[in-house]
Amino acid sequence: MNISVRFFLGFFLVVGIAAWFAFGVVSQEIEPGLRQATEETLVDASHILAELAASDLAHRRINSGNFAAALRATRRRTLEADIFGIHKKQVDFRVYITDTKGIVVFDSEGQALGGDFSRWKDVSAVLRGDYGARTTREDPDNPATSSMYVAAPILWEGKPIGALSLAKPTRSLFPYLQRATQQLEARGLWIVIVASVIGVLLCAWLTWSIHGLIRYARDVTSGRKAVPPAGGGGQFSELARALADMRERLEGKQYVEKYVQNLAHEMKSPLAAVVSAAELLESPLPEQDRHRFIALIRDEAARLQTIIERMLQLARVEQLQHPEASQVLHLGELAREALAERVPQLEKRGLRVETRMDDSPRTTRHADNPPAPITRIRGDAFLLRQAIGNLIDNAIDFSPEGGLIRIEVFTRATPGPCHVLRVRDQGAGAPDYALPQLFDRFYSLPRPATGRKSTGLGLPFVREVARLHGGDARFSNHPEGGAEVRMEIPVAWKRHADKGRPR
Repeated sequence: MNISVRFFLGFFLVVGIAAWFAFGVVSQEIEPGLRQATEETLVDASHILAELAASDLAHRRINSGNFAAALRATRRRTLEADIFGIHKKQVDFRVYITDTKGIVVFDSEGQALGGDFSRWKDVSAVLRGDYGARTTREDPDNPATSSMYVAAPILWEGKPIGALSLAKPTRSLFPYLQRATQQLEARGLWIVIVASVIGVLLCAWLTWSIHGLIRYARDVTSGRKAVPPAGGGGQFSELARALADMRERLEGKQYVEKYVQNLAHEMKSPLAAVVSAAELLESPLPEQDRHRFIALIRDEAARLQTIIERMLQLARVEQLQHPEASQVLHLGELAREALAERVPQLEKRGLRVETRMDDSPRTTRHADNPPAPITRIRGDAFLLRQAIGNLIDNAIDFSPEGGLIRIEVFTRATPGPCHVLRVRDQGAGAPDYALPQLFDRFYSLPRPATGRKSTGLGLPFVREVARLHGGDARFSNHPEGGAEVRMEIPVAWKRHADKGRPR
């Protein structure tokens, strides 16, 4: 099971159990709390009524005096009370009064006159001088018929002369109980929804952070340029930095070992030639041979210098994770600049160049100025110009005398939008066996004009520069003859429709 799903289920389970426990406790306390508040109100009201009834009871006019008349008038009232959304229309109460023996002498409903209530808890407790209250059902099987009774002593000249009980039917509390339960359920549902959204967001954040680390690890494994993820919180960022440090240390060690081995291998042949020529120069030689060996030493020394310079360039690019001097560049402009630097080599071999910059074809003998390009990229101008120059140098080396070199810069929409620089020559192309190795370090094919190999670092440098800018480089033999090399850079800048500037 996905760790994010586990996290969500665990989070939801904890929140659900906590909510279930909290709502269970609250829901269980709603009805008792409402009864307690009602009982407290009944206590106050019963004592007030007991004081009002004392005079009529003492003078034996409890059923015909002012107290009875006031209660009858009160029961006839029509109420228009809106209590927190619940409409109350009538007075819900019952009052009965007993003498000191517990015999009912007054009943607001006229049902229990003369009855012996001395055993009811409310009456018996008050007559003993204690607090008296009870809840009794009229129908033992129907909880909706229950009423709450609270009794208060009736005093006259400091002595008890009876007891007054005030009753409240519990059915009048049901609307408030139902409303409180509905509000609790609604808020509980909102809490569950909000908790679920928070859980989903936390899981999405956790998934995004973990996937960032996974992508970084996969990029490192595949050898692609990778920048450790910076988001995801302190611990994830710390883990990403630790992985990046570990990668740099491991790669640095392997990198040095690999390059020392490659450099030693490639320098072995030129050094052997230099040593052999130097040994021969120590002995008497004809002047012609001396000049030949001196020229050999000079050529091999130049080759060693080129190998070292190219390796330093390649090593620098391979160690970069992103372009150092990033700026907005015109790919077509860079191609024109690199082409202009090679005008002497083109003229020396009588090569023609056909350029097509941003779907604007132009055929020239050399590097005339084509229309202003619209392909814009963000990158390192120096590295990109060097990479483009390497592609043009290869095309010059493998082109026949008087041949044609085509250089195109255009934007490709699918499968992913990117800017493409394509260089094609009219040479013999590369043998099939060599195609998989052309981007390997130090692998090179003999130049048709001289039969000599290059350092084998040009195409690897081009690919590393392309990958540094998020793209790639590809080599293929063209169906109509010659070789074709493509350098692809993802689209990062678009022309603003109104202002005509990058955004």
